[in-house]
Amino acid sequence: MGAGHDHSHSTSNERALKFALTLTSTFLLVELAGGIVTKSLALISDAAHMFTDAAALAIALAAIQIAKRPADKARTFGYYRFEILAAAFNALLLFGVALYILYEAYRRLQSPPEIESMGMLLVALVGFVVNLLSIRVLAGGKDHSLNVKGAYLEVWSDLLGSLGVIVGALVIRFTGWTEVDSAVAVLIGLWVLPRTWVLLKASLNILLEGVPEGIDIAQVEEALLAVKGVKSIHDLHVWALTSGKPSLTVHLVNEEAVNAEREILPSIRTVLADRFGITHVTIQCELVPCWQADASAHFESAAHYLQRNGPAGVRTEEPHKRQ
Repeated sequence: MGAGHDHSHSTSNERALKFALTLTSTFLLVELAGGIVTKSLALISDAAHMFTDAAALAIALAAIQIAKRPADKARTFGYYRFEILAAAFNALLLFGVALYILYEAYRRLQSPPEIESMGMLLVALVGFVVNLLSIRVLAGGKDHSLNVKGAYLEVWSDLLGSLGVIVGALVIRFTGWTEVDSAVAVLIGLWVLPRTWVLLKASLNILLEGVPEGIDIAQVEEALLAVKGVKSIHDLHVWALTSGKPSLTVHLVNEEAVNAEREILPSIRTVLADRFGITHVTIQCELVPCWQADASAHFESAAHYLQRNGPAGVRTEEPHKRQ
């Protein structure tokens, strides 16, 4: 017996992602050229970081386009999971970038490069402004979509990279201490790693159909049992197709005198929507638990077979004696 279904899917973040992708891709070329001209390894490595940003934004946009495709007979839930796959891939990209930053920091400590600090500073300032604009555009959707959150964290990490390059350029300009560039790079890498783990963990939880963050399964069970006419529940499952689309299935045993369709289901829909934000619900109502009904049916079938055929395997002849 089914209850309310909400199949709407918002793609309002698409415009923000396109704007951020345009900014990031344009500045990527500027920063790469600036790194080559000024011979700044910091700018070149930051350009590599910007490349992962552009890739993450492009993947996020592609995921949104794919997720728009309607459900079909082969994929009855549609293509929403592509957004979560994109978020997980972005998290892996972030891990790679963080490890790359740490590796580059080690290399620079071994052999500090000569850097044209003024050109490095100017390019880094432009990069800082570009990343700041992208962050502002993406901030509105990061709390509602893991896909956008992945892109948002990519740009955030690059903003810190630009800030680190600015600080490094100023220190090198006034002190000549080139090792500061490596120290800043290590701090950026250490900032990126734990936040990336949070994103990857959330993505994997959805892919593994875990209980969505913010929903306590014990509270859901308690709320269902509190509905008038519900005697017990079993086979309760709560998961999410993608960010912001939690789903629930449950078997409930209702009192025989209660009309489940008219009295129980409307109350359950209201409770789940108001308290937990769950609107995609499938409920099977039973007078006895399904496992108990199945056992009874099996027992009755076996009894009927014995009644018709008699007990099997019983010898009615006296066994032959050995000669």
